[in-house]
Amino acid sequence: MNQINRVVIVGGNHGNEFTGIYLVKKFHNHPDLVHRSSFETLSLLGNPKAIAARVRYVEKDLNRCFVQLRNEDKPANYEELRAREIQTILKPKVPDIEDVIIDLHTTTSNMGLCIILGNRHPVLLELAAVLSAINPLVKVYLHEQPKGSGFLRSLSDLGFALEVGPVPQSILNAELFQQTEQLIYTSLDYFENYNLGKNLLRNNTLTVYRSIGVIDYPRSENGEIQGMIHPQLQFRDYEPLHPGDPMFMTFSGEEIVYKGNDIVYPIFINEAAYYEKGIAMHISQKELIEIS
Repeated sequence: MNQINRVVIVGGNHGNEFTGIYLVKKFHNHPDLVHRSSFETLSLLGNPKAIAARVRYVEKDLNRCFVQLRNEDKPANYEELRAREIQTILKPKVPDIEDVIIDLHTTTSNMGLCIILGNRHPVLLELAAVLSAINPLVKVYLHEQPKGSGFLRSLSDLGFALEVGPVPQSILNAELFQQTEQLIYTSLDYFENYNLGKNLLRNNTLTVYRSIGVIDYPRSENGEIQGMIHPQLQFRDYEPLHPGDPMFMTFSGEEIVYKGNDIVYPIFINEAAYYEKGIAMHISQKELIEIS
């Protein structure tokens, strides 16, 4: 593969996720922190209007707006317009060269330190293996989508997200802020060593949680939520959910169990922003990947 020419760090795709916003502001004030000799580093605030209003988005979730657009397609709202502006900014300076995109997010779920990959690109798998070897608390979520599927990371084969939590919306958590910052520096060091031909891989196997779908809350016929995440499942992201295990509790106290046939691993459990999307949790399967 050709050398990496640019790494783009984006915070504030969602205006109420403060960690990425204030990290990008820090990098603006201290660009030496993210400077590396073999590539350009660009830090960018994703959704300025939502950041100013301290809301997730103004009209539409920006992190679902990065789709393949034709020039004649007119943006229908602010976020679609902003997505087009960002795509113009991120257009590779060198034809046929992929820039790295690091998309910073926080979650109200107990996701810990998570790197989300949208594909199985060897460079990303190796990066994930390096990060998880340096810090065993790092988990890897493989949520595969085609290019231009709506997520910012899908604009590049070398795009990924750092998802850190639990952090309440519009709140800064100093410990998780520092841990996210360190993951960024380690990622930049990895790309620098990649360009210099140095191999940092310590382990040729990588454990990932591969997305297999989502589960919604129990609802009435008119769409009203009828239950909550069961207390035995709350905050237990990445832990096995067996057939028959309690999954939801109705407002009257009735347990609703998982009725699947196989063990799954829920993540993004009870994410606040996903209530509007009809998602109580993502479910995944645990997979061991060999890295050549």
